[in-house]
Amino acid sequence: MAKYLIQANYVGEGIKGLLKDGGSKRRAVVENLVKSVGGSLEAFYFAFGDTDLYAIGDFPDNASVTAMALTVASTGTVKIKTTVLLTPEEIDSATKLKPTFSSPGK
Repeated sequence: MAKYLIQANYVGEGIKGLLKDGGSKRRAVVENLVKSVGGSLEAFYFAFGDTDLYAIGDFPDNASVTAMALTVASTGTVKIKTTVLLTPEEIDSATKLKPTFSSPGK
């Protein structure tokens, strides 16, 4: 399974829903959402600043994360940003690959 960082911001009715339902209910909803696409939720935090919510989850593949993100975004109540997280070992593997490339104009 691959690990992903989910960043979310509540907008419009989403903010009203958070105020009504509270944080624990939203965490339970997100946990069920992640499970529904075959994933598992590792961390879930609300935050001050530019991002309202940070979550880390394990997902079977890019399609499952995309399905989840599209479902959430389609509501118009949450803006979502998804980032693939890589382990140090995955970076080790990448540094051993030797891709062929030439800069434009060279």
